[in-house]
Amino acid sequence: MAELKDLMQRADEWLNIDGVPDYPQALNGLQLEGSREVRKIVAAVDACLPVIEAACDSDADLLVVHHGLFWQGAQKIEGALYRKLRRAMDHGLAIYSAHIPLDVHPELGNNVGLLRAMGVESGETPFFPWKGISLGFSAGVEWTFDECLSRASAAVGGKVHSCAGGSSMVRNLGVITGGAGSEVFDIAATGIDTLITGEGPHWSYTAAEELGLNLIYAGHYATETFGVKALAQRWCDEFPGLKWDFIDHPTGL
Repeated sequence: MAELKDLMQRADEWLNIDGVPDYPQALNGLQLEGSREVRKIVAAVDACLPVIEAACDSDADLLVVHHGLFWQGAQKIEGALYRKLRRAMDHGLAIYSAHIPLDVHPELGNNVGLLRAMGVESGETPFFPWKGISLGFSAGVEWTFDECLSRASAAVGGKVHSCAGGSSMVRNLGVITGGAGSEVFDIAATGIDTLITGEGPHWSYTAAEELGLNLIYAGHYATETFGVKALAQRWCDEFPGLKWDFIDHPTGL
């Protein structure tokens, strides 16, 4: 058992919630107050109705997500938003969300989690500046592009979509989880030869070909499961007696 306020304080400190920039609708941190005492944590990618229902059904006290409750901005509290808020509040479920802070963290983040799952054990370097921080990590490897594809597929547990626009050898790999495909022009200018991200627009495929950039789309959802799991585990490591589980609700995107 742990006090909710203590878990929130530690997570905010670990992730530098107040110091990492993000989109306004991210509203990083505790988004919904719940029970004061936490025994069970569940992690998920999205704070959607099926996830919140599953969290309550599992008798969780705290739900940690990557995409929080307010991505659509200010809205009327009706329909699905009303139902999920009421279900969570009736159960006493607290909801904590961390978006960019949980992408870029050097130990708990999605970027580093994907690299570790692909077999990169150390030596990654922050790359791709955005609002005063670096959104991704790059790493020196010596893989064929086919091996890189295989490693990416194994890491996310499913098929990936690729554009072999560059060299057959991967030596400078860049990872930005989520939806960085629309940034292929600026990303190519950083000097990496292969980019792994979640998804991007249709035109990014032909742009990658023309830029001589290898591109791997491993799924927006699939590339962003690592951080919430790592944060839940860190809480359990720091507060003995807590337990956690993952609610898998893939979008296929």
